[in-house]
Amino acid sequence: MICFLGSLFVLTGCKKAFEPEAESAEDLLVPGDWLFRQRSYPHGAVNHDLYLEAMRQWRALSDNPAGRHDKSWTPVGPVNTGGRIVDVEAHPQNRNILYIGSASGGIFRSLNGGSSWTPVFDNALTLSIGDIAVAPSAPQVLYVGTGEANAGGGSLAYDGAGIYKSVNGGNTWTELGLYDCGSVGKVLVHPHDPNTVYVAAMGHLFRNNSTRGVFKSTDGGLHWEQSLFVSDSTGAVDLAIDPVHPDTIYAAMWERLRRPERRQYAGYSSGIYRSFNGGQTWTRLTNGLPVQPVSRIGLAVSPVNPAVVYAYIVNEAASLALIYRSGDHGNTWSQQASPPADGSPASWWWFGKIFADPTDENTIYSIGFLTHKSTNGGASWEPVFPGAHVDQHTLYIDPADPDFLLLGNDGGLYQSEDGGSSWAHFANIPNIQFYTCEVDFQFPNRYYGGCQDNGTIRTLTGQTNDWSEIFGGDGFVVLVDPSDNNYVYSEYQYGALGRSVDGGENYLSGIVGINFSEPRNWKTPVVLDPSNPSRMYYGTNRVYRSTNRAESWSAISPPLAQPVPGANLVYGTVTTIAVAPSDGNYIYAGTDDGHVWRTANGGNNWEDISAGLPQRWVTSLAVDPLDAQRAYVTLSGYRWDEYQPHVLRTDNAGASWQDIGTSLPEVPVNDIVIDVVFGNRLIVATDAGVYATANEGANWELLGAALPRVVVTDLTLHPPTHTLIAATYGRSMYTLELEEPVGAANAVALSAGISAGPNPFRSETGVEIQLPERMKVDLRVFDLSGRETAILFNGLLPEGKHRFVFAPVGEARGSYVARLNAGGRVRSLLLLRQGGD
Repeated sequence: MICFLGSLFVLTGCKKAFEPEAESAEDLLVPGDWLFRQRSYPHGAVNHDLYLEAMRQWRALSDNPAGRHDKSWTPVGPVNTGGRIVDVEAHPQNRNILYIGSASGGIFRSLNGGSSWTPVFDNALTLSIGDIAVAPSAPQVLYVGTGEANAGGGSLAYDGAGIYKSVNGGNTWTELGLYDCGSVGKVLVHPHDPNTVYVAAMGHLFRNNSTRGVFKSTDGGLHWEQSLFVSDSTGAVDLAIDPVHPDTIYAAMWERLRRPERRQYAGYSSGIYRSFNGGQTWTRLTNGLPVQPVSRIGLAVSPVNPAVVYAYIVNEAASLALIYRSGDHGNTWSQQASPPADGSPASWWWFGKIFADPTDENTIYSIGFLTHKSTNGGASWEPVFPGAHVDQHTLYIDPADPDFLLLGNDGGLYQSEDGGSSWAHFANIPNIQFYTCEVDFQFPNRYYGGCQDNGTIRTLTGQTNDWSEIFGGDGFVVLVDPSDNNYVYSEYQYGALGRSVDGGENYLSGIVGINFSEPRNWKTPVVLDPSNPSRMYYGTNRVYRSTNRAESWSAISPPLAQPVPGANLVYGTVTTIAVAPSDGNYIYAGTDDGHVWRTANGGNNWEDISAGLPQRWVTSLAVDPLDAQRAYVTLSGYRWDEYQPHVLRTDNAGASWQDIGTSLPEVPVNDIVIDVVFGNRLIVATDAGVYATANEGANWELLGAALPRVVVTDLTLHPPTHTLIAATYGRSMYTLELEEPVGAANAVALSAGISAGPNPFRSETGVEIQLPERMKVDLRVFDLSGRETAILFNGLLPEGKHRFVFAPVGEARGSYVARLNAGGRVRSLLLLRQGGD
């Protein structure tokens, strides 16, 4: 058995996937850098106004039934594997009414103590949540600050869209402005007046702006006043209020600079401020607090003795949480013991919160890499929630029963009824951030996905509640050999590829021959040759090929992109690879610096075919299954000023490109698939939903109903069942049963159906067609070069089922397309031969 540590494989006794070494501070930063860099390249920024305009366009499209396909998406989970929870709140008089905020999946509400959950925020412009506040004196009034304030995760590529308010417990929401506040660390409502609300705004992560600090409204959010401003690089990350004298407010300010190439997460302007007059004036508190630069700060006021205030201060190196206690409303402070680091990477700004027990001024909780509890005011600490997922972000303490706790972290939501000594995990919340999706060709209920924080996971039944992890780290590419599903390939960050020969149960090294000194993308591309799955391709800054199912690799290209020295993130990499199904000598590769390359002779020579393409991060390539010179490219990036294409086609192997995405929203396009059943249909995944065109881009329609307004990162099509799988970044995975494109044929009669079994097959398979009425039928089979290999039937057939045997000559495995023309309507089906008898 082999485990993966960093970039080295070593023998070990581990049972499952390679176990990556402890996540570093750099690893925590990369998702945000990587996602943002795609969307901001080459400008280094996103025009926030145009981003919001695109989101409003998406909302208008999804609200218009006439503008979308009529079938609904089906959620397939997981729910038993949780994603990042950034806030949890409860009705102050009824803890069965719960609200949780997901990093990029919106808000879920439970009316039965967590037995079931319902999304209640899906109509907002963004599903990235910063904080939720329930008005203590009017619990039906909720305020939400959008934009996650944690400074590492990938959802930070998507700034928030301001403040929202509900007056009916989350049934409906109203936008309250502050659109430019970027991300929100805390929303605080006056304990006796639901119309007085404070917002801790961190501002935009990747650029300086002045809409940050503390904002206050006294009319329920109709108008806002900037109450505290320190600088355009210093935002407010936390707030605390004196429940007895609610005009006493404490604010935690955090100086933070972030660019895709660098970061500064501490500064002299980070500090604690206090107001005695409801935010009219503020004083910085210094007596006993650190004088050196510090990072993130969390605050808590003891509800039972408001003179006692606690501060969780992350040191400049982000390696330790410094705990301070004041017994005189913040006039003076004394340092307490720090909670144990417990193997945490130097990234304590990823956590940075402290919570006070409502009945005991000396009982506090520190949430960091793990969760710790002190019963003596911070003099000593003991671990709680033993064995729960790492990376804690929020804690709810029931004011009437302080032993009842709800903990939110990178692995979902946990509940304890004994102060954290034991716990239960809520296995019913679909908020995984997927990067990729895959389906087992032979068993279409087996879904796989690579996801942030939770590795590579799969279900063997297609149920939402039985997913399990099969490979560690942050999961990325996962591939199942369509001809032999014993071969499964899984990857975590920076191209750490494992190969399994027993269906994903155990893994071996999949990187022998790869030069790991070469730059590799956070999501390193790995693909199977569609005409020969034992042949694979892998991208660093060059392209590698394996002819033995990833047992070994050889480089087949020169460097296709140049590294960027001194950057936080690895740049200068290949981001996507596509092999022509009809001719494996044609290989296309895209890079993060906006170039597309092509070889027509299996890698002996490469040509830069980027002329005519916008300078954007290349996200995906696809090649027509019957024409190696017809290819499609998709690009990332939001609109900056002028229009830029996001989907283009070449009909001559890249000699020229044509924009075919003019009617799409101007948002990043993350993936493209070609519908091989309806061969003229293209489907794209975007930051604003899934779209399809049946006329090569002349018109695009929003595909399917009931898909949340969440980023869709990847698509996989299962041709035999004509099912599309979509990976979302925040709401787990969805499937859609595809139908014939709207407008492709508007005949009154039902269309003919086509299926095959077995598929994959060895020596022969049966191609079955279902006719709604007597009609002229032409049924032929082509190989992927476009050569006709069989005419199964040509003539008139009566209504009903008809079966024809296809038995290709020879032993070689390969792919074929069965094409049915029935009554002038064409359908196709992919047939996969495994080879031999």
